[in-house]
Amino acid sequence: MEDHIADRSDLRGDCERCFGLCCVALPFAASSDFAIDKPAGTPCSNLQSDHRCGIHAKLRPAGFTGCTVYDCFGAGQHVSQVTFAGQDWRTAPREQARRMFDVFPVVRQLHELLRYLTEALTLPAARSLHPELRRALARTEDLTHGTPEQLGALDVGAHRQDVNELLLRTSELMRSGARGRKKQRRGADLMGARLKGADLNRADLRGACLIAADLTGADLRGADLIGADLRDADLTDADLTGAFFLTQPQVNAARGSGSTRLPESVVRPVHWAAGL
Repeated sequence: MEDHIADRSDLRGDCERCFGLCCVALPFAASSDFAIDKPAGTPCSNLQSDHRCGIHAKLRPAGFTGCTVYDCFGAGQHVSQVTFAGQDWRTAPREQARRMFDVFPVVRQLHELLRYLTEALTLPAARSLHPELRRALARTEDLTHGTPEQLGALDVGAHRQDVNELLLRTSELMRSGARGRKKQRRGADLMGARLKGADLNRADLRGACLIAADLTGADLRGADLIGADLRDADLTDADLTGAFFLTQPQVNAARGSGSTRLPESVVRPVHWAAGL
């Protein structure tokens, strides 16, 4: 179990083992993130017959920034290779293909929960909750291995709520040593906020809207960033050491630099070096 928790490479997207499900199952809306409208269940016009993106090397200049920051947390290869045992949607009966597209976002949510639960089990401050976290992890793992019919009928929202309550308790333990008053910014609308150099040490930023916020030089050490919208947020010189429940898609959507300090759970996006 410990080795499984330490690795979790299965919670990272592996496009080589997927049939381009995110490019088919999910809808696009023409915006700053996507250059076109695309309904759910319809292949993106850039998706090739080998399930590769025809413009992968130029997604950003072509107006598909949303594709470059997306990650399925390994749901794509799980649905492709495990749930449907390697059945390609292109050759599957229409009804089965539709089931694949319906199941994919459900498994994606479950894999995202696995990502949070796995991280929670590495947090020493939450040690008292580790038995409950392990049970929740095992339960979520079991759900991902359901049949297409079981996954289609799953009330994933109810399961998310159960896990979220446990993650909230984890967050309280992690932030219990915050200086001064607890910084409660949960769900706050901070779009475009000027937070340069702000003291957000161990702040609760769960679900906060930080789109295009200026967080240059901000102290985000030990902050809870689960579900925070960091699209175009400027993290130049910011310190996110020890920030938790921060995912790679969130970091990819933000702007930063070589001086941005990140937690070990994520890597510095390549496009930061290019100033994109």
